[in-house]
Amino acid sequence: MRHQHLQLQLSPDQASGEALEGIIKAKLGWDHISGYEILKRSIDARARRVKYQLSVLVWQGEAPERDAVAKPQAKQTDAAPEVHIVGAGPAGYFAALRLLELGFKPIVLERGKPVRERRRDLVQITRHGQVNEESNYCFGEGGAGTYSDGKLYTRSGKRGSVKQVLDWLIYFGAPTDIRVDARPHIGTNKLPGLLTEMRAYIEAHGGEVRFETKVTGFERQGNRIKALLVNGGERLPVSQTMLLTGHSARGIFRLLVESGIEVQNKAFAMGVRIEHPQEHIDQMQYHGCQKEYALPPAYYSLQTQVKQLGVYSFCMCPGGIIAPCSTEQNAVVTNGWSPSKRNNPFANSGLVSEVPLSETAGIKTKDGLHALAFQERAEQEASLAGGGMQVAPAQMLGDFLARRSSNTIGPCSYRPGVQPSNLHQVLSKPIAERLWQAFKHWEKHLPTFAHKEAVLVGVESRTSSPVRIPRDPKMLNHPQIENLYPGGEGAGYAGGIVSAAMDGIRLAEALAKKEPNKGS
Repeated sequence: MRHQHLQLQLSPDQASGEALEGIIKAKLGWDHISGYEILKRSIDARARRVKYQLSVLVWQGEAPERDAVAKPQAKQTDAAPEVHIVGAGPAGYFAALRLLELGFKPIVLERGKPVRERRRDLVQITRHGQVNEESNYCFGEGGAGTYSDGKLYTRSGKRGSVKQVLDWLIYFGAPTDIRVDARPHIGTNKLPGLLTEMRAYIEAHGGEVRFETKVTGFERQGNRIKALLVNGGERLPVSQTMLLTGHSARGIFRLLVESGIEVQNKAFAMGVRIEHPQEHIDQMQYHGCQKEYALPPAYYSLQTQVKQLGVYSFCMCPGGIIAPCSTEQNAVVTNGWSPSKRNNPFANSGLVSEVPLSETAGIKTKDGLHALAFQERAEQEASLAGGGMQVAPAQMLGDFLARRSSNTIGPCSYRPGVQPSNLHQVLSKPIAERLWQAFKHWEKHLPTFAHKEAVLVGVESRTSSPVRIPRDPKMLNHPQIENLYPGGEGAGYAGGIVSAAMDGIRLAEALAKKEPNKGS
């Protein structure tokens, strides 16, 4: 038996099927091969001739041993020590899975509904502009990530095992290609089934998931949380609590402040969604050869600096839609998602500017959370500009660059609809100016992107949490509360599905290490 690793740069028509096998044989000088496996795959579209970059394992004879897809190794924990987890997003579910391995019984508390029941409430938002403030695009099983394409690209490898997260996702139903592709995604249409399987696994091994269970208070005794109050009345005694809510759980932040538990303001980012026809992005990125080679819908990633603050694309969705993601009726928030095939006619992404604390500190609030108040104010201004009922203010890019209001808006995927507006008057002046400067920069260096017929829809405000819940750098519990472990996006320690999942795993391991007699 012999095997060989190859790094190949191939044209799209060479990168699959019989052509690839012939190229491998020629490259190695072998008359035959027993098999090959693509380990990594990415597209390099920087030059005018688009190339696939492949890392390939080739063998003759018996296939070499390779890393198997790892799966959770849960113990039966019906009578094990309990850990209450607030939030059933990726941080919460992956923390629960790791706790099961470590010999704890996770009890997940989720204010929203099971993933399939959430769909009825999403229909009410998109068709009728009515927001259920407990069940929406952000609240419910899987959190905001359930309806944001299932993008798994992350730079957070130093904080945990990306492979472990991807493997567990595959075990519960994600496509195996997520281990291969440089920018993996699952697709919003496939995530509900995966989450249902994950929940069934947790429950089958002694864990619990309780829906429509909203934390409404903390009962504190000294430096410990003694009980959680839920749904305004029920009292749940707790031993250890993980606070893994998403970045939209504003009520939790304020409950912490009311309980004398420190929460810090944090810089975040805000801007708009930009939407182009997907064909336009394909033409821009693939230099006109997308149809010739049947390449996948193209994505982009942009960034620049304006007065030492970053302006960048965020959560790019090829073949996707812009979605209404507010958690309050009188606010408008945009986000984006794609189905697994990415076959919708539009491409969208957030285009956002960093918002330093110096721009929010002037807002006076009783709870001191001025960055959060700034975010809320922008979303309410967007609702006013749209006229209510989740209609969003929108502007043609050409009009935004000319600093004039739009009278009409071209085709746009956002439902419940858009209202022609002037986003210079909706966004804060510094954010609007930084976006304008960034577009003028891209107009010079990437004129096909700064197409005047692109549509801007506001506001994209929840790229990250405007607060950080502090935690001990080693033990990972809150510095004031020894049995409270904040994590994930809401606490300011993650920025997507994979990084949130890794943070949940990390917290579970820190908790078990701190409680060695109760762990595995």
